[in-house]
Amino acid sequence: MSNRSMILALSCPDRPGIVSAVSNLLFEAGCNILDAQQFDDTDTGQFFMRVVFDRLEQAKSEAGIAASVEQLARHLDMTFTLRQSAARKRVMLLVSRFDHCLADLLYRWRIGELPMDVTAIVSNHGREHLATTDLGDLPFYHLPVTKQTKMEQEAQIWELIQETNTNLVVLARYMQILSHGFSAKLWGRCINIHHSFLPGFKGAKPYHQAHDRGVKLIGATAHYVTPDLDEGPIIEQDVERITHRDTPDDLVRKGRDIERRVLARAVLHHLENRVVLNGKRTVVFTG
Repeated sequence: MSNRSMILALSCPDRPGIVSAVSNLLFEAGCNILDAQQFDDTDTGQFFMRVVFDRLEQAKSEAGIAASVEQLARHLDMTFTLRQSAARKRVMLLVSRFDHCLADLLYRWRIGELPMDVTAIVSNHGREHLATTDLGDLPFYHLPVTKQTKMEQEAQIWELIQETNTNLVVLARYMQILSHGFSAKLWGRCINIHHSFLPGFKGAKPYHQAHDRGVKLIGATAHYVTPDLDEGPIIEQDVERITHRDTPDDLVRKGRDIERRVLARAVLHHLENRVVLNGKRTVVFTG
């Protein structure tokens, strides 16, 4: 994407003429629409739209376009994000002992598949637990945590987020439950990945529990973090079929694969401004 390409993502109460109003605004600003997707949620009466457009040679400045969108937003009671397509979000990765999601995200970042800048890697365990993952020269912070030091440790992470101007926090198998206050601070900009089965299995060794119950499907869910544990708006999910021949180790192996690809897709959707919050749900404008 060129520096003249921009992305507008919006939501507002549904009413006639929204698409026309947005299209006319961009036309009058000297822009050319490259891609447009929309969704009208008849259950909530909300309208959602994502538009990718180019600023032509005689187009308004970015500030001028932003001012025009602000004016329209006031008229339509609209919530929106507007940014350059080429702008890279700054992402902090949190991890515990299991590093398969972290390794996958770093690989995709290094080959250019995930357009982001990694601000830091934070773990509640030492770097030796991530020996199989190439962290390169990325800043690494070991911030151990106990029940007694949880608030202090989260305050340290929050300070890091602010110091590094981090836009998105990814819990890449970070095996700690965030406090309600910390979750609230990260509303809409913290993504978590967890296993999800039918039926659901919580607690220790979920894959072994699934094996004991003879499940036929295992899966993973990536969602935004909220104060309600693992109940935030879902961004991406996937499943894989299991047979009676699969051992608990097979389920763990297959589960790792699902978690990696689901988290990567969710992060990419967020980086490309394809996700718009819709109450407890999301609207995801996939390509």
